[in-house]
Amino acid sequence: MPVLPGPPPLEITLRRSARAQRFSLRVSRVDGRITLSLPLRARESEAMAFAQAQEGWLRRALAGLPQVDVIGIGSQIPVEGRPVLLVAGLGRKLSLADDALHIPGDPALAGARAQAWLKALARDRLAAASDHYAAQLGRKVARVTLRDTRSRWGSCSHEGALMYSWRLILAPPSVLRYVAAHEVAHMVEMNHSDRFWAVVERLYPGWQAERAWLRNQGGALHALRFTPTGD
Repeated sequence: MPVLPGPPPLEITLRRSARAQRFSLRVSRVDGRITLSLPLRARESEAMAFAQAQEGWLRRALAGLPQVDVIGIGSQIPVEGRPVLLVAGLGRKLSLADDALHIPGDPALAGARAQAWLKALARDRLAAASDHYAAQLGRKVARVTLRDTRSRWGSCSHEGALMYSWRLILAPPSVLRYVAAHEVAHMVEMNHSDRFWAVVERLYPGWQAERAWLRNQGGALHALRFTPTGD
């Protein structure tokens, strides 16, 4: 990944696009990620020269972002839409009891361990929901993978492979089920036509409320950082 030197160095994600007619920079308000869009045939050296010329603006934009605290012992996070407090625990395994997630071991690793626990829970919930809705359509899910995507909550391939953001486990269960129904509906209609939305309505009647929740509150789920690097 290209880097602009300085205190601190700035990592730049290059994104080539057939629609890009010129260079453009964007700083994510969620995680401070810098994206430089450039035409398909543009040289990387020219793109980085453009970024260098905009370094002052980039650093001002980053300085203006809200401070994000890394999740750890004492933090409160949503788990399936309910507030849960992270507390120090005993033994080896994480356990959820009385709206508290008990995390044993080194407190410095509490955020990373909580994230791993959340991902495992997300996989269970999303796999079950996907299989449930696929069965209603007479289809089978090829596989379910989890990522930490920013631009979409899920996707479906022509082969029936589903991808989801693991952060859906932070949202209320109804929202997670809606996204699963949405992606499974793509097994029948690989588009967003009226026919597609009719399938979604069949699988998850009243989906509009959950879609609105994601639009209005989904961004807050991305703002939670479980490790210092944001991974």
